[in-house]
Amino acid sequence: MITRIPDVNSVRASLQKFPRPLALVPTMGALHDGHLSLIREARKQVGSGGTVVVSIFVNPIQFDRASDLSTYPQPLAEDLARCEAEGVEIAFVPEKKDLYYGDRSILVTESLLSKHLCGASRPGHFDGVLTIVLKLFNIFQPEIAVFGNKDFQQLAIIRRMVRDLNLPVQIIGHPTVRENDGLALSSRNSRLSPGQRKDAPRIRRALEAARDLKVNGEQKPGVYLDAARSHLLAGAPGDFSIDYLELVDAGTLQPVAKVNCSAVLATACFYGNIRLIDHLEIRR
Repeated sequence: MITRIPDVNSVRASLQKFPRPLALVPTMGALHDGHLSLIREARKQVGSGGTVVVSIFVNPIQFDRASDLSTYPQPLAEDLARCEAEGVEIAFVPEKKDLYYGDRSILVTESLLSKHLCGASRPGHFDGVLTIVLKLFNIFQPEIAVFGNKDFQQLAIIRRMVRDLNLPVQIIGHPTVRENDGLALSSRNSRLSPGQRKDAPRIRRALEAARDLKVNGEQKPGVYLDAARSHLLAGAPGDFSIDYLELVDAGTLQPVAKVNCSAVLATACFYGNIRLIDHLEIRR
């Protein structure tokens, strides 16, 4: 039986009942097969004798659009059932008042890796992400935390926070899980209309078409970006738009002047007000 912890004050007493090591899987709920793969990786890391914690919290301070926060799916009963089916020992399901004081004045800020991509497109987003992740690390003090590679910029920034602040937690990145047609799994996919869902694999196909230029030795970033943009927009529905399309160094996340190193081609696109992200690596 899964133990549900509703507030921070209950954590310490509850943790005394569970063995270490402890792996944390932070989520905002609306769990899909991608999240379940993270939970299974967490179990693999700690074994049958360890403890897996899944946090379910729609973190308001990482949203840059009020409409996105208000429409974010929150099927809590289904999420808890999925956690229990996966053998999760603890589900942490706090309310905003449990995690944020009304007069809070501290945020965790990153100043380099967040300058481009989602960091530029969504001001303040990563401040919110890092703040809640650090709070969860402090609350549960996990030995391991598991995050999806789909949010590769987020993963890189969390790793930087762990490095720079000497946090005693191992960060595990897990591969992106996709539908059969290539669309990356996302909680926001459930909000797509049937027509939008049918069209959405264009995002992955566009990135793959641009990546294939590497076979011919292309090194100009603009050529990759123009190819990806052309494929993204060709025959796109009227409610489709590109939020950003960038080619960055895989290590520094800064724009590349020449594609002669491992680079990441990344995009965020909108269907109406539904924002989807994807990326792929162009290896040296």
